[in-house]
Amino acid sequence: MDTGLADILGTASQIKPPTILVFDLNTDTLLRKHSFKDSDIKAKSFFANIVPDVIPENCNTSFAYIPDLGEYGLIVYDWLNDDSWRVEHHYFHFDPLYGNYHVGGVNFQWTDGVFGLALSAADKINGSRTVYFHALSSTNEFAVSNDVLKNKNASSNNYYDYKLLGSRGENTQATSSYYDETSEVLFYTQVNRNGIGCWNSNKPFTPENQALITSDNETFIFPNDLKVRNGNLWVLTDKMPVFIYKTLDSEEINYRIFMASVEDAIKNTTCEIA
Repeated sequence: MDTGLADILGTASQIKPPTILVFDLNTDTLLRKHSFKDSDIKAKSFFANIVPDVIPENCNTSFAYIPDLGEYGLIVYDWLNDDSWRVEHHYFHFDPLYGNYHVGGVNFQWTDGVFGLALSAADKINGSRTVYFHALSSTNEFAVSNDVLKNKNASSNNYYDYKLLGSRGENTQATSSYYDETSEVLFYTQVNRNGIGCWNSNKPFTPENQALITSDNETFIFPNDLKVRNGNLWVLTDKMPVFIYKTLDSEEINYRIFMASVEDAIKNTTCEIA
């Protein structure tokens, strides 16, 4: 995802439309470029994440979802038709009660809307997936079927198809999230707690069923992204608020990548597989 935006922290300039670039990693070949239409974006749109929705047996039916945290929307990209459209819903907005942050010795306020998206495993009968999503400045988690998002004519009109799952609890604002199909556990960052949280999707979404599986006030300052691959949980931390509001110390380690097996990460927590 190329936002096309330069000098974000200075005099921001939109030098080109936000563009999706699709590569074949086996050959390093650029397969396609798709620039967003004027109807996809708004004045304060900001895209910091992209989540592909792919059926390996039929790549031509692939979609991608790109949250707009600045203007509280979601862009859906349809590979087959090389088309994109904007989806809006109240649940994409930030919660004004949860826009206050204390990270790395910095206190700041953000109004970031929908940010984290995670896809469940495909239903064995109809192939649909649940899309879990949340705003950064919020502690609530929501869900909607990917069938709703993939329907260009209905994705913004089916208000009641979007569901509130519940709250993670106080001080649990999260950037990215990822659903591990093997363990059926949803992992998410915990930016105000310098750590990583999780929820076993076979349990009710309540604060009691959330686990803080790791936390460190030095090495885990601003966990920004995470993924699960081959049974391992990977996490990137980058001290971004310190970079924005203070100054990074070049003598310190400011960027880290962590890895742990999913099994070890959730062991002896409420997320552990029963």
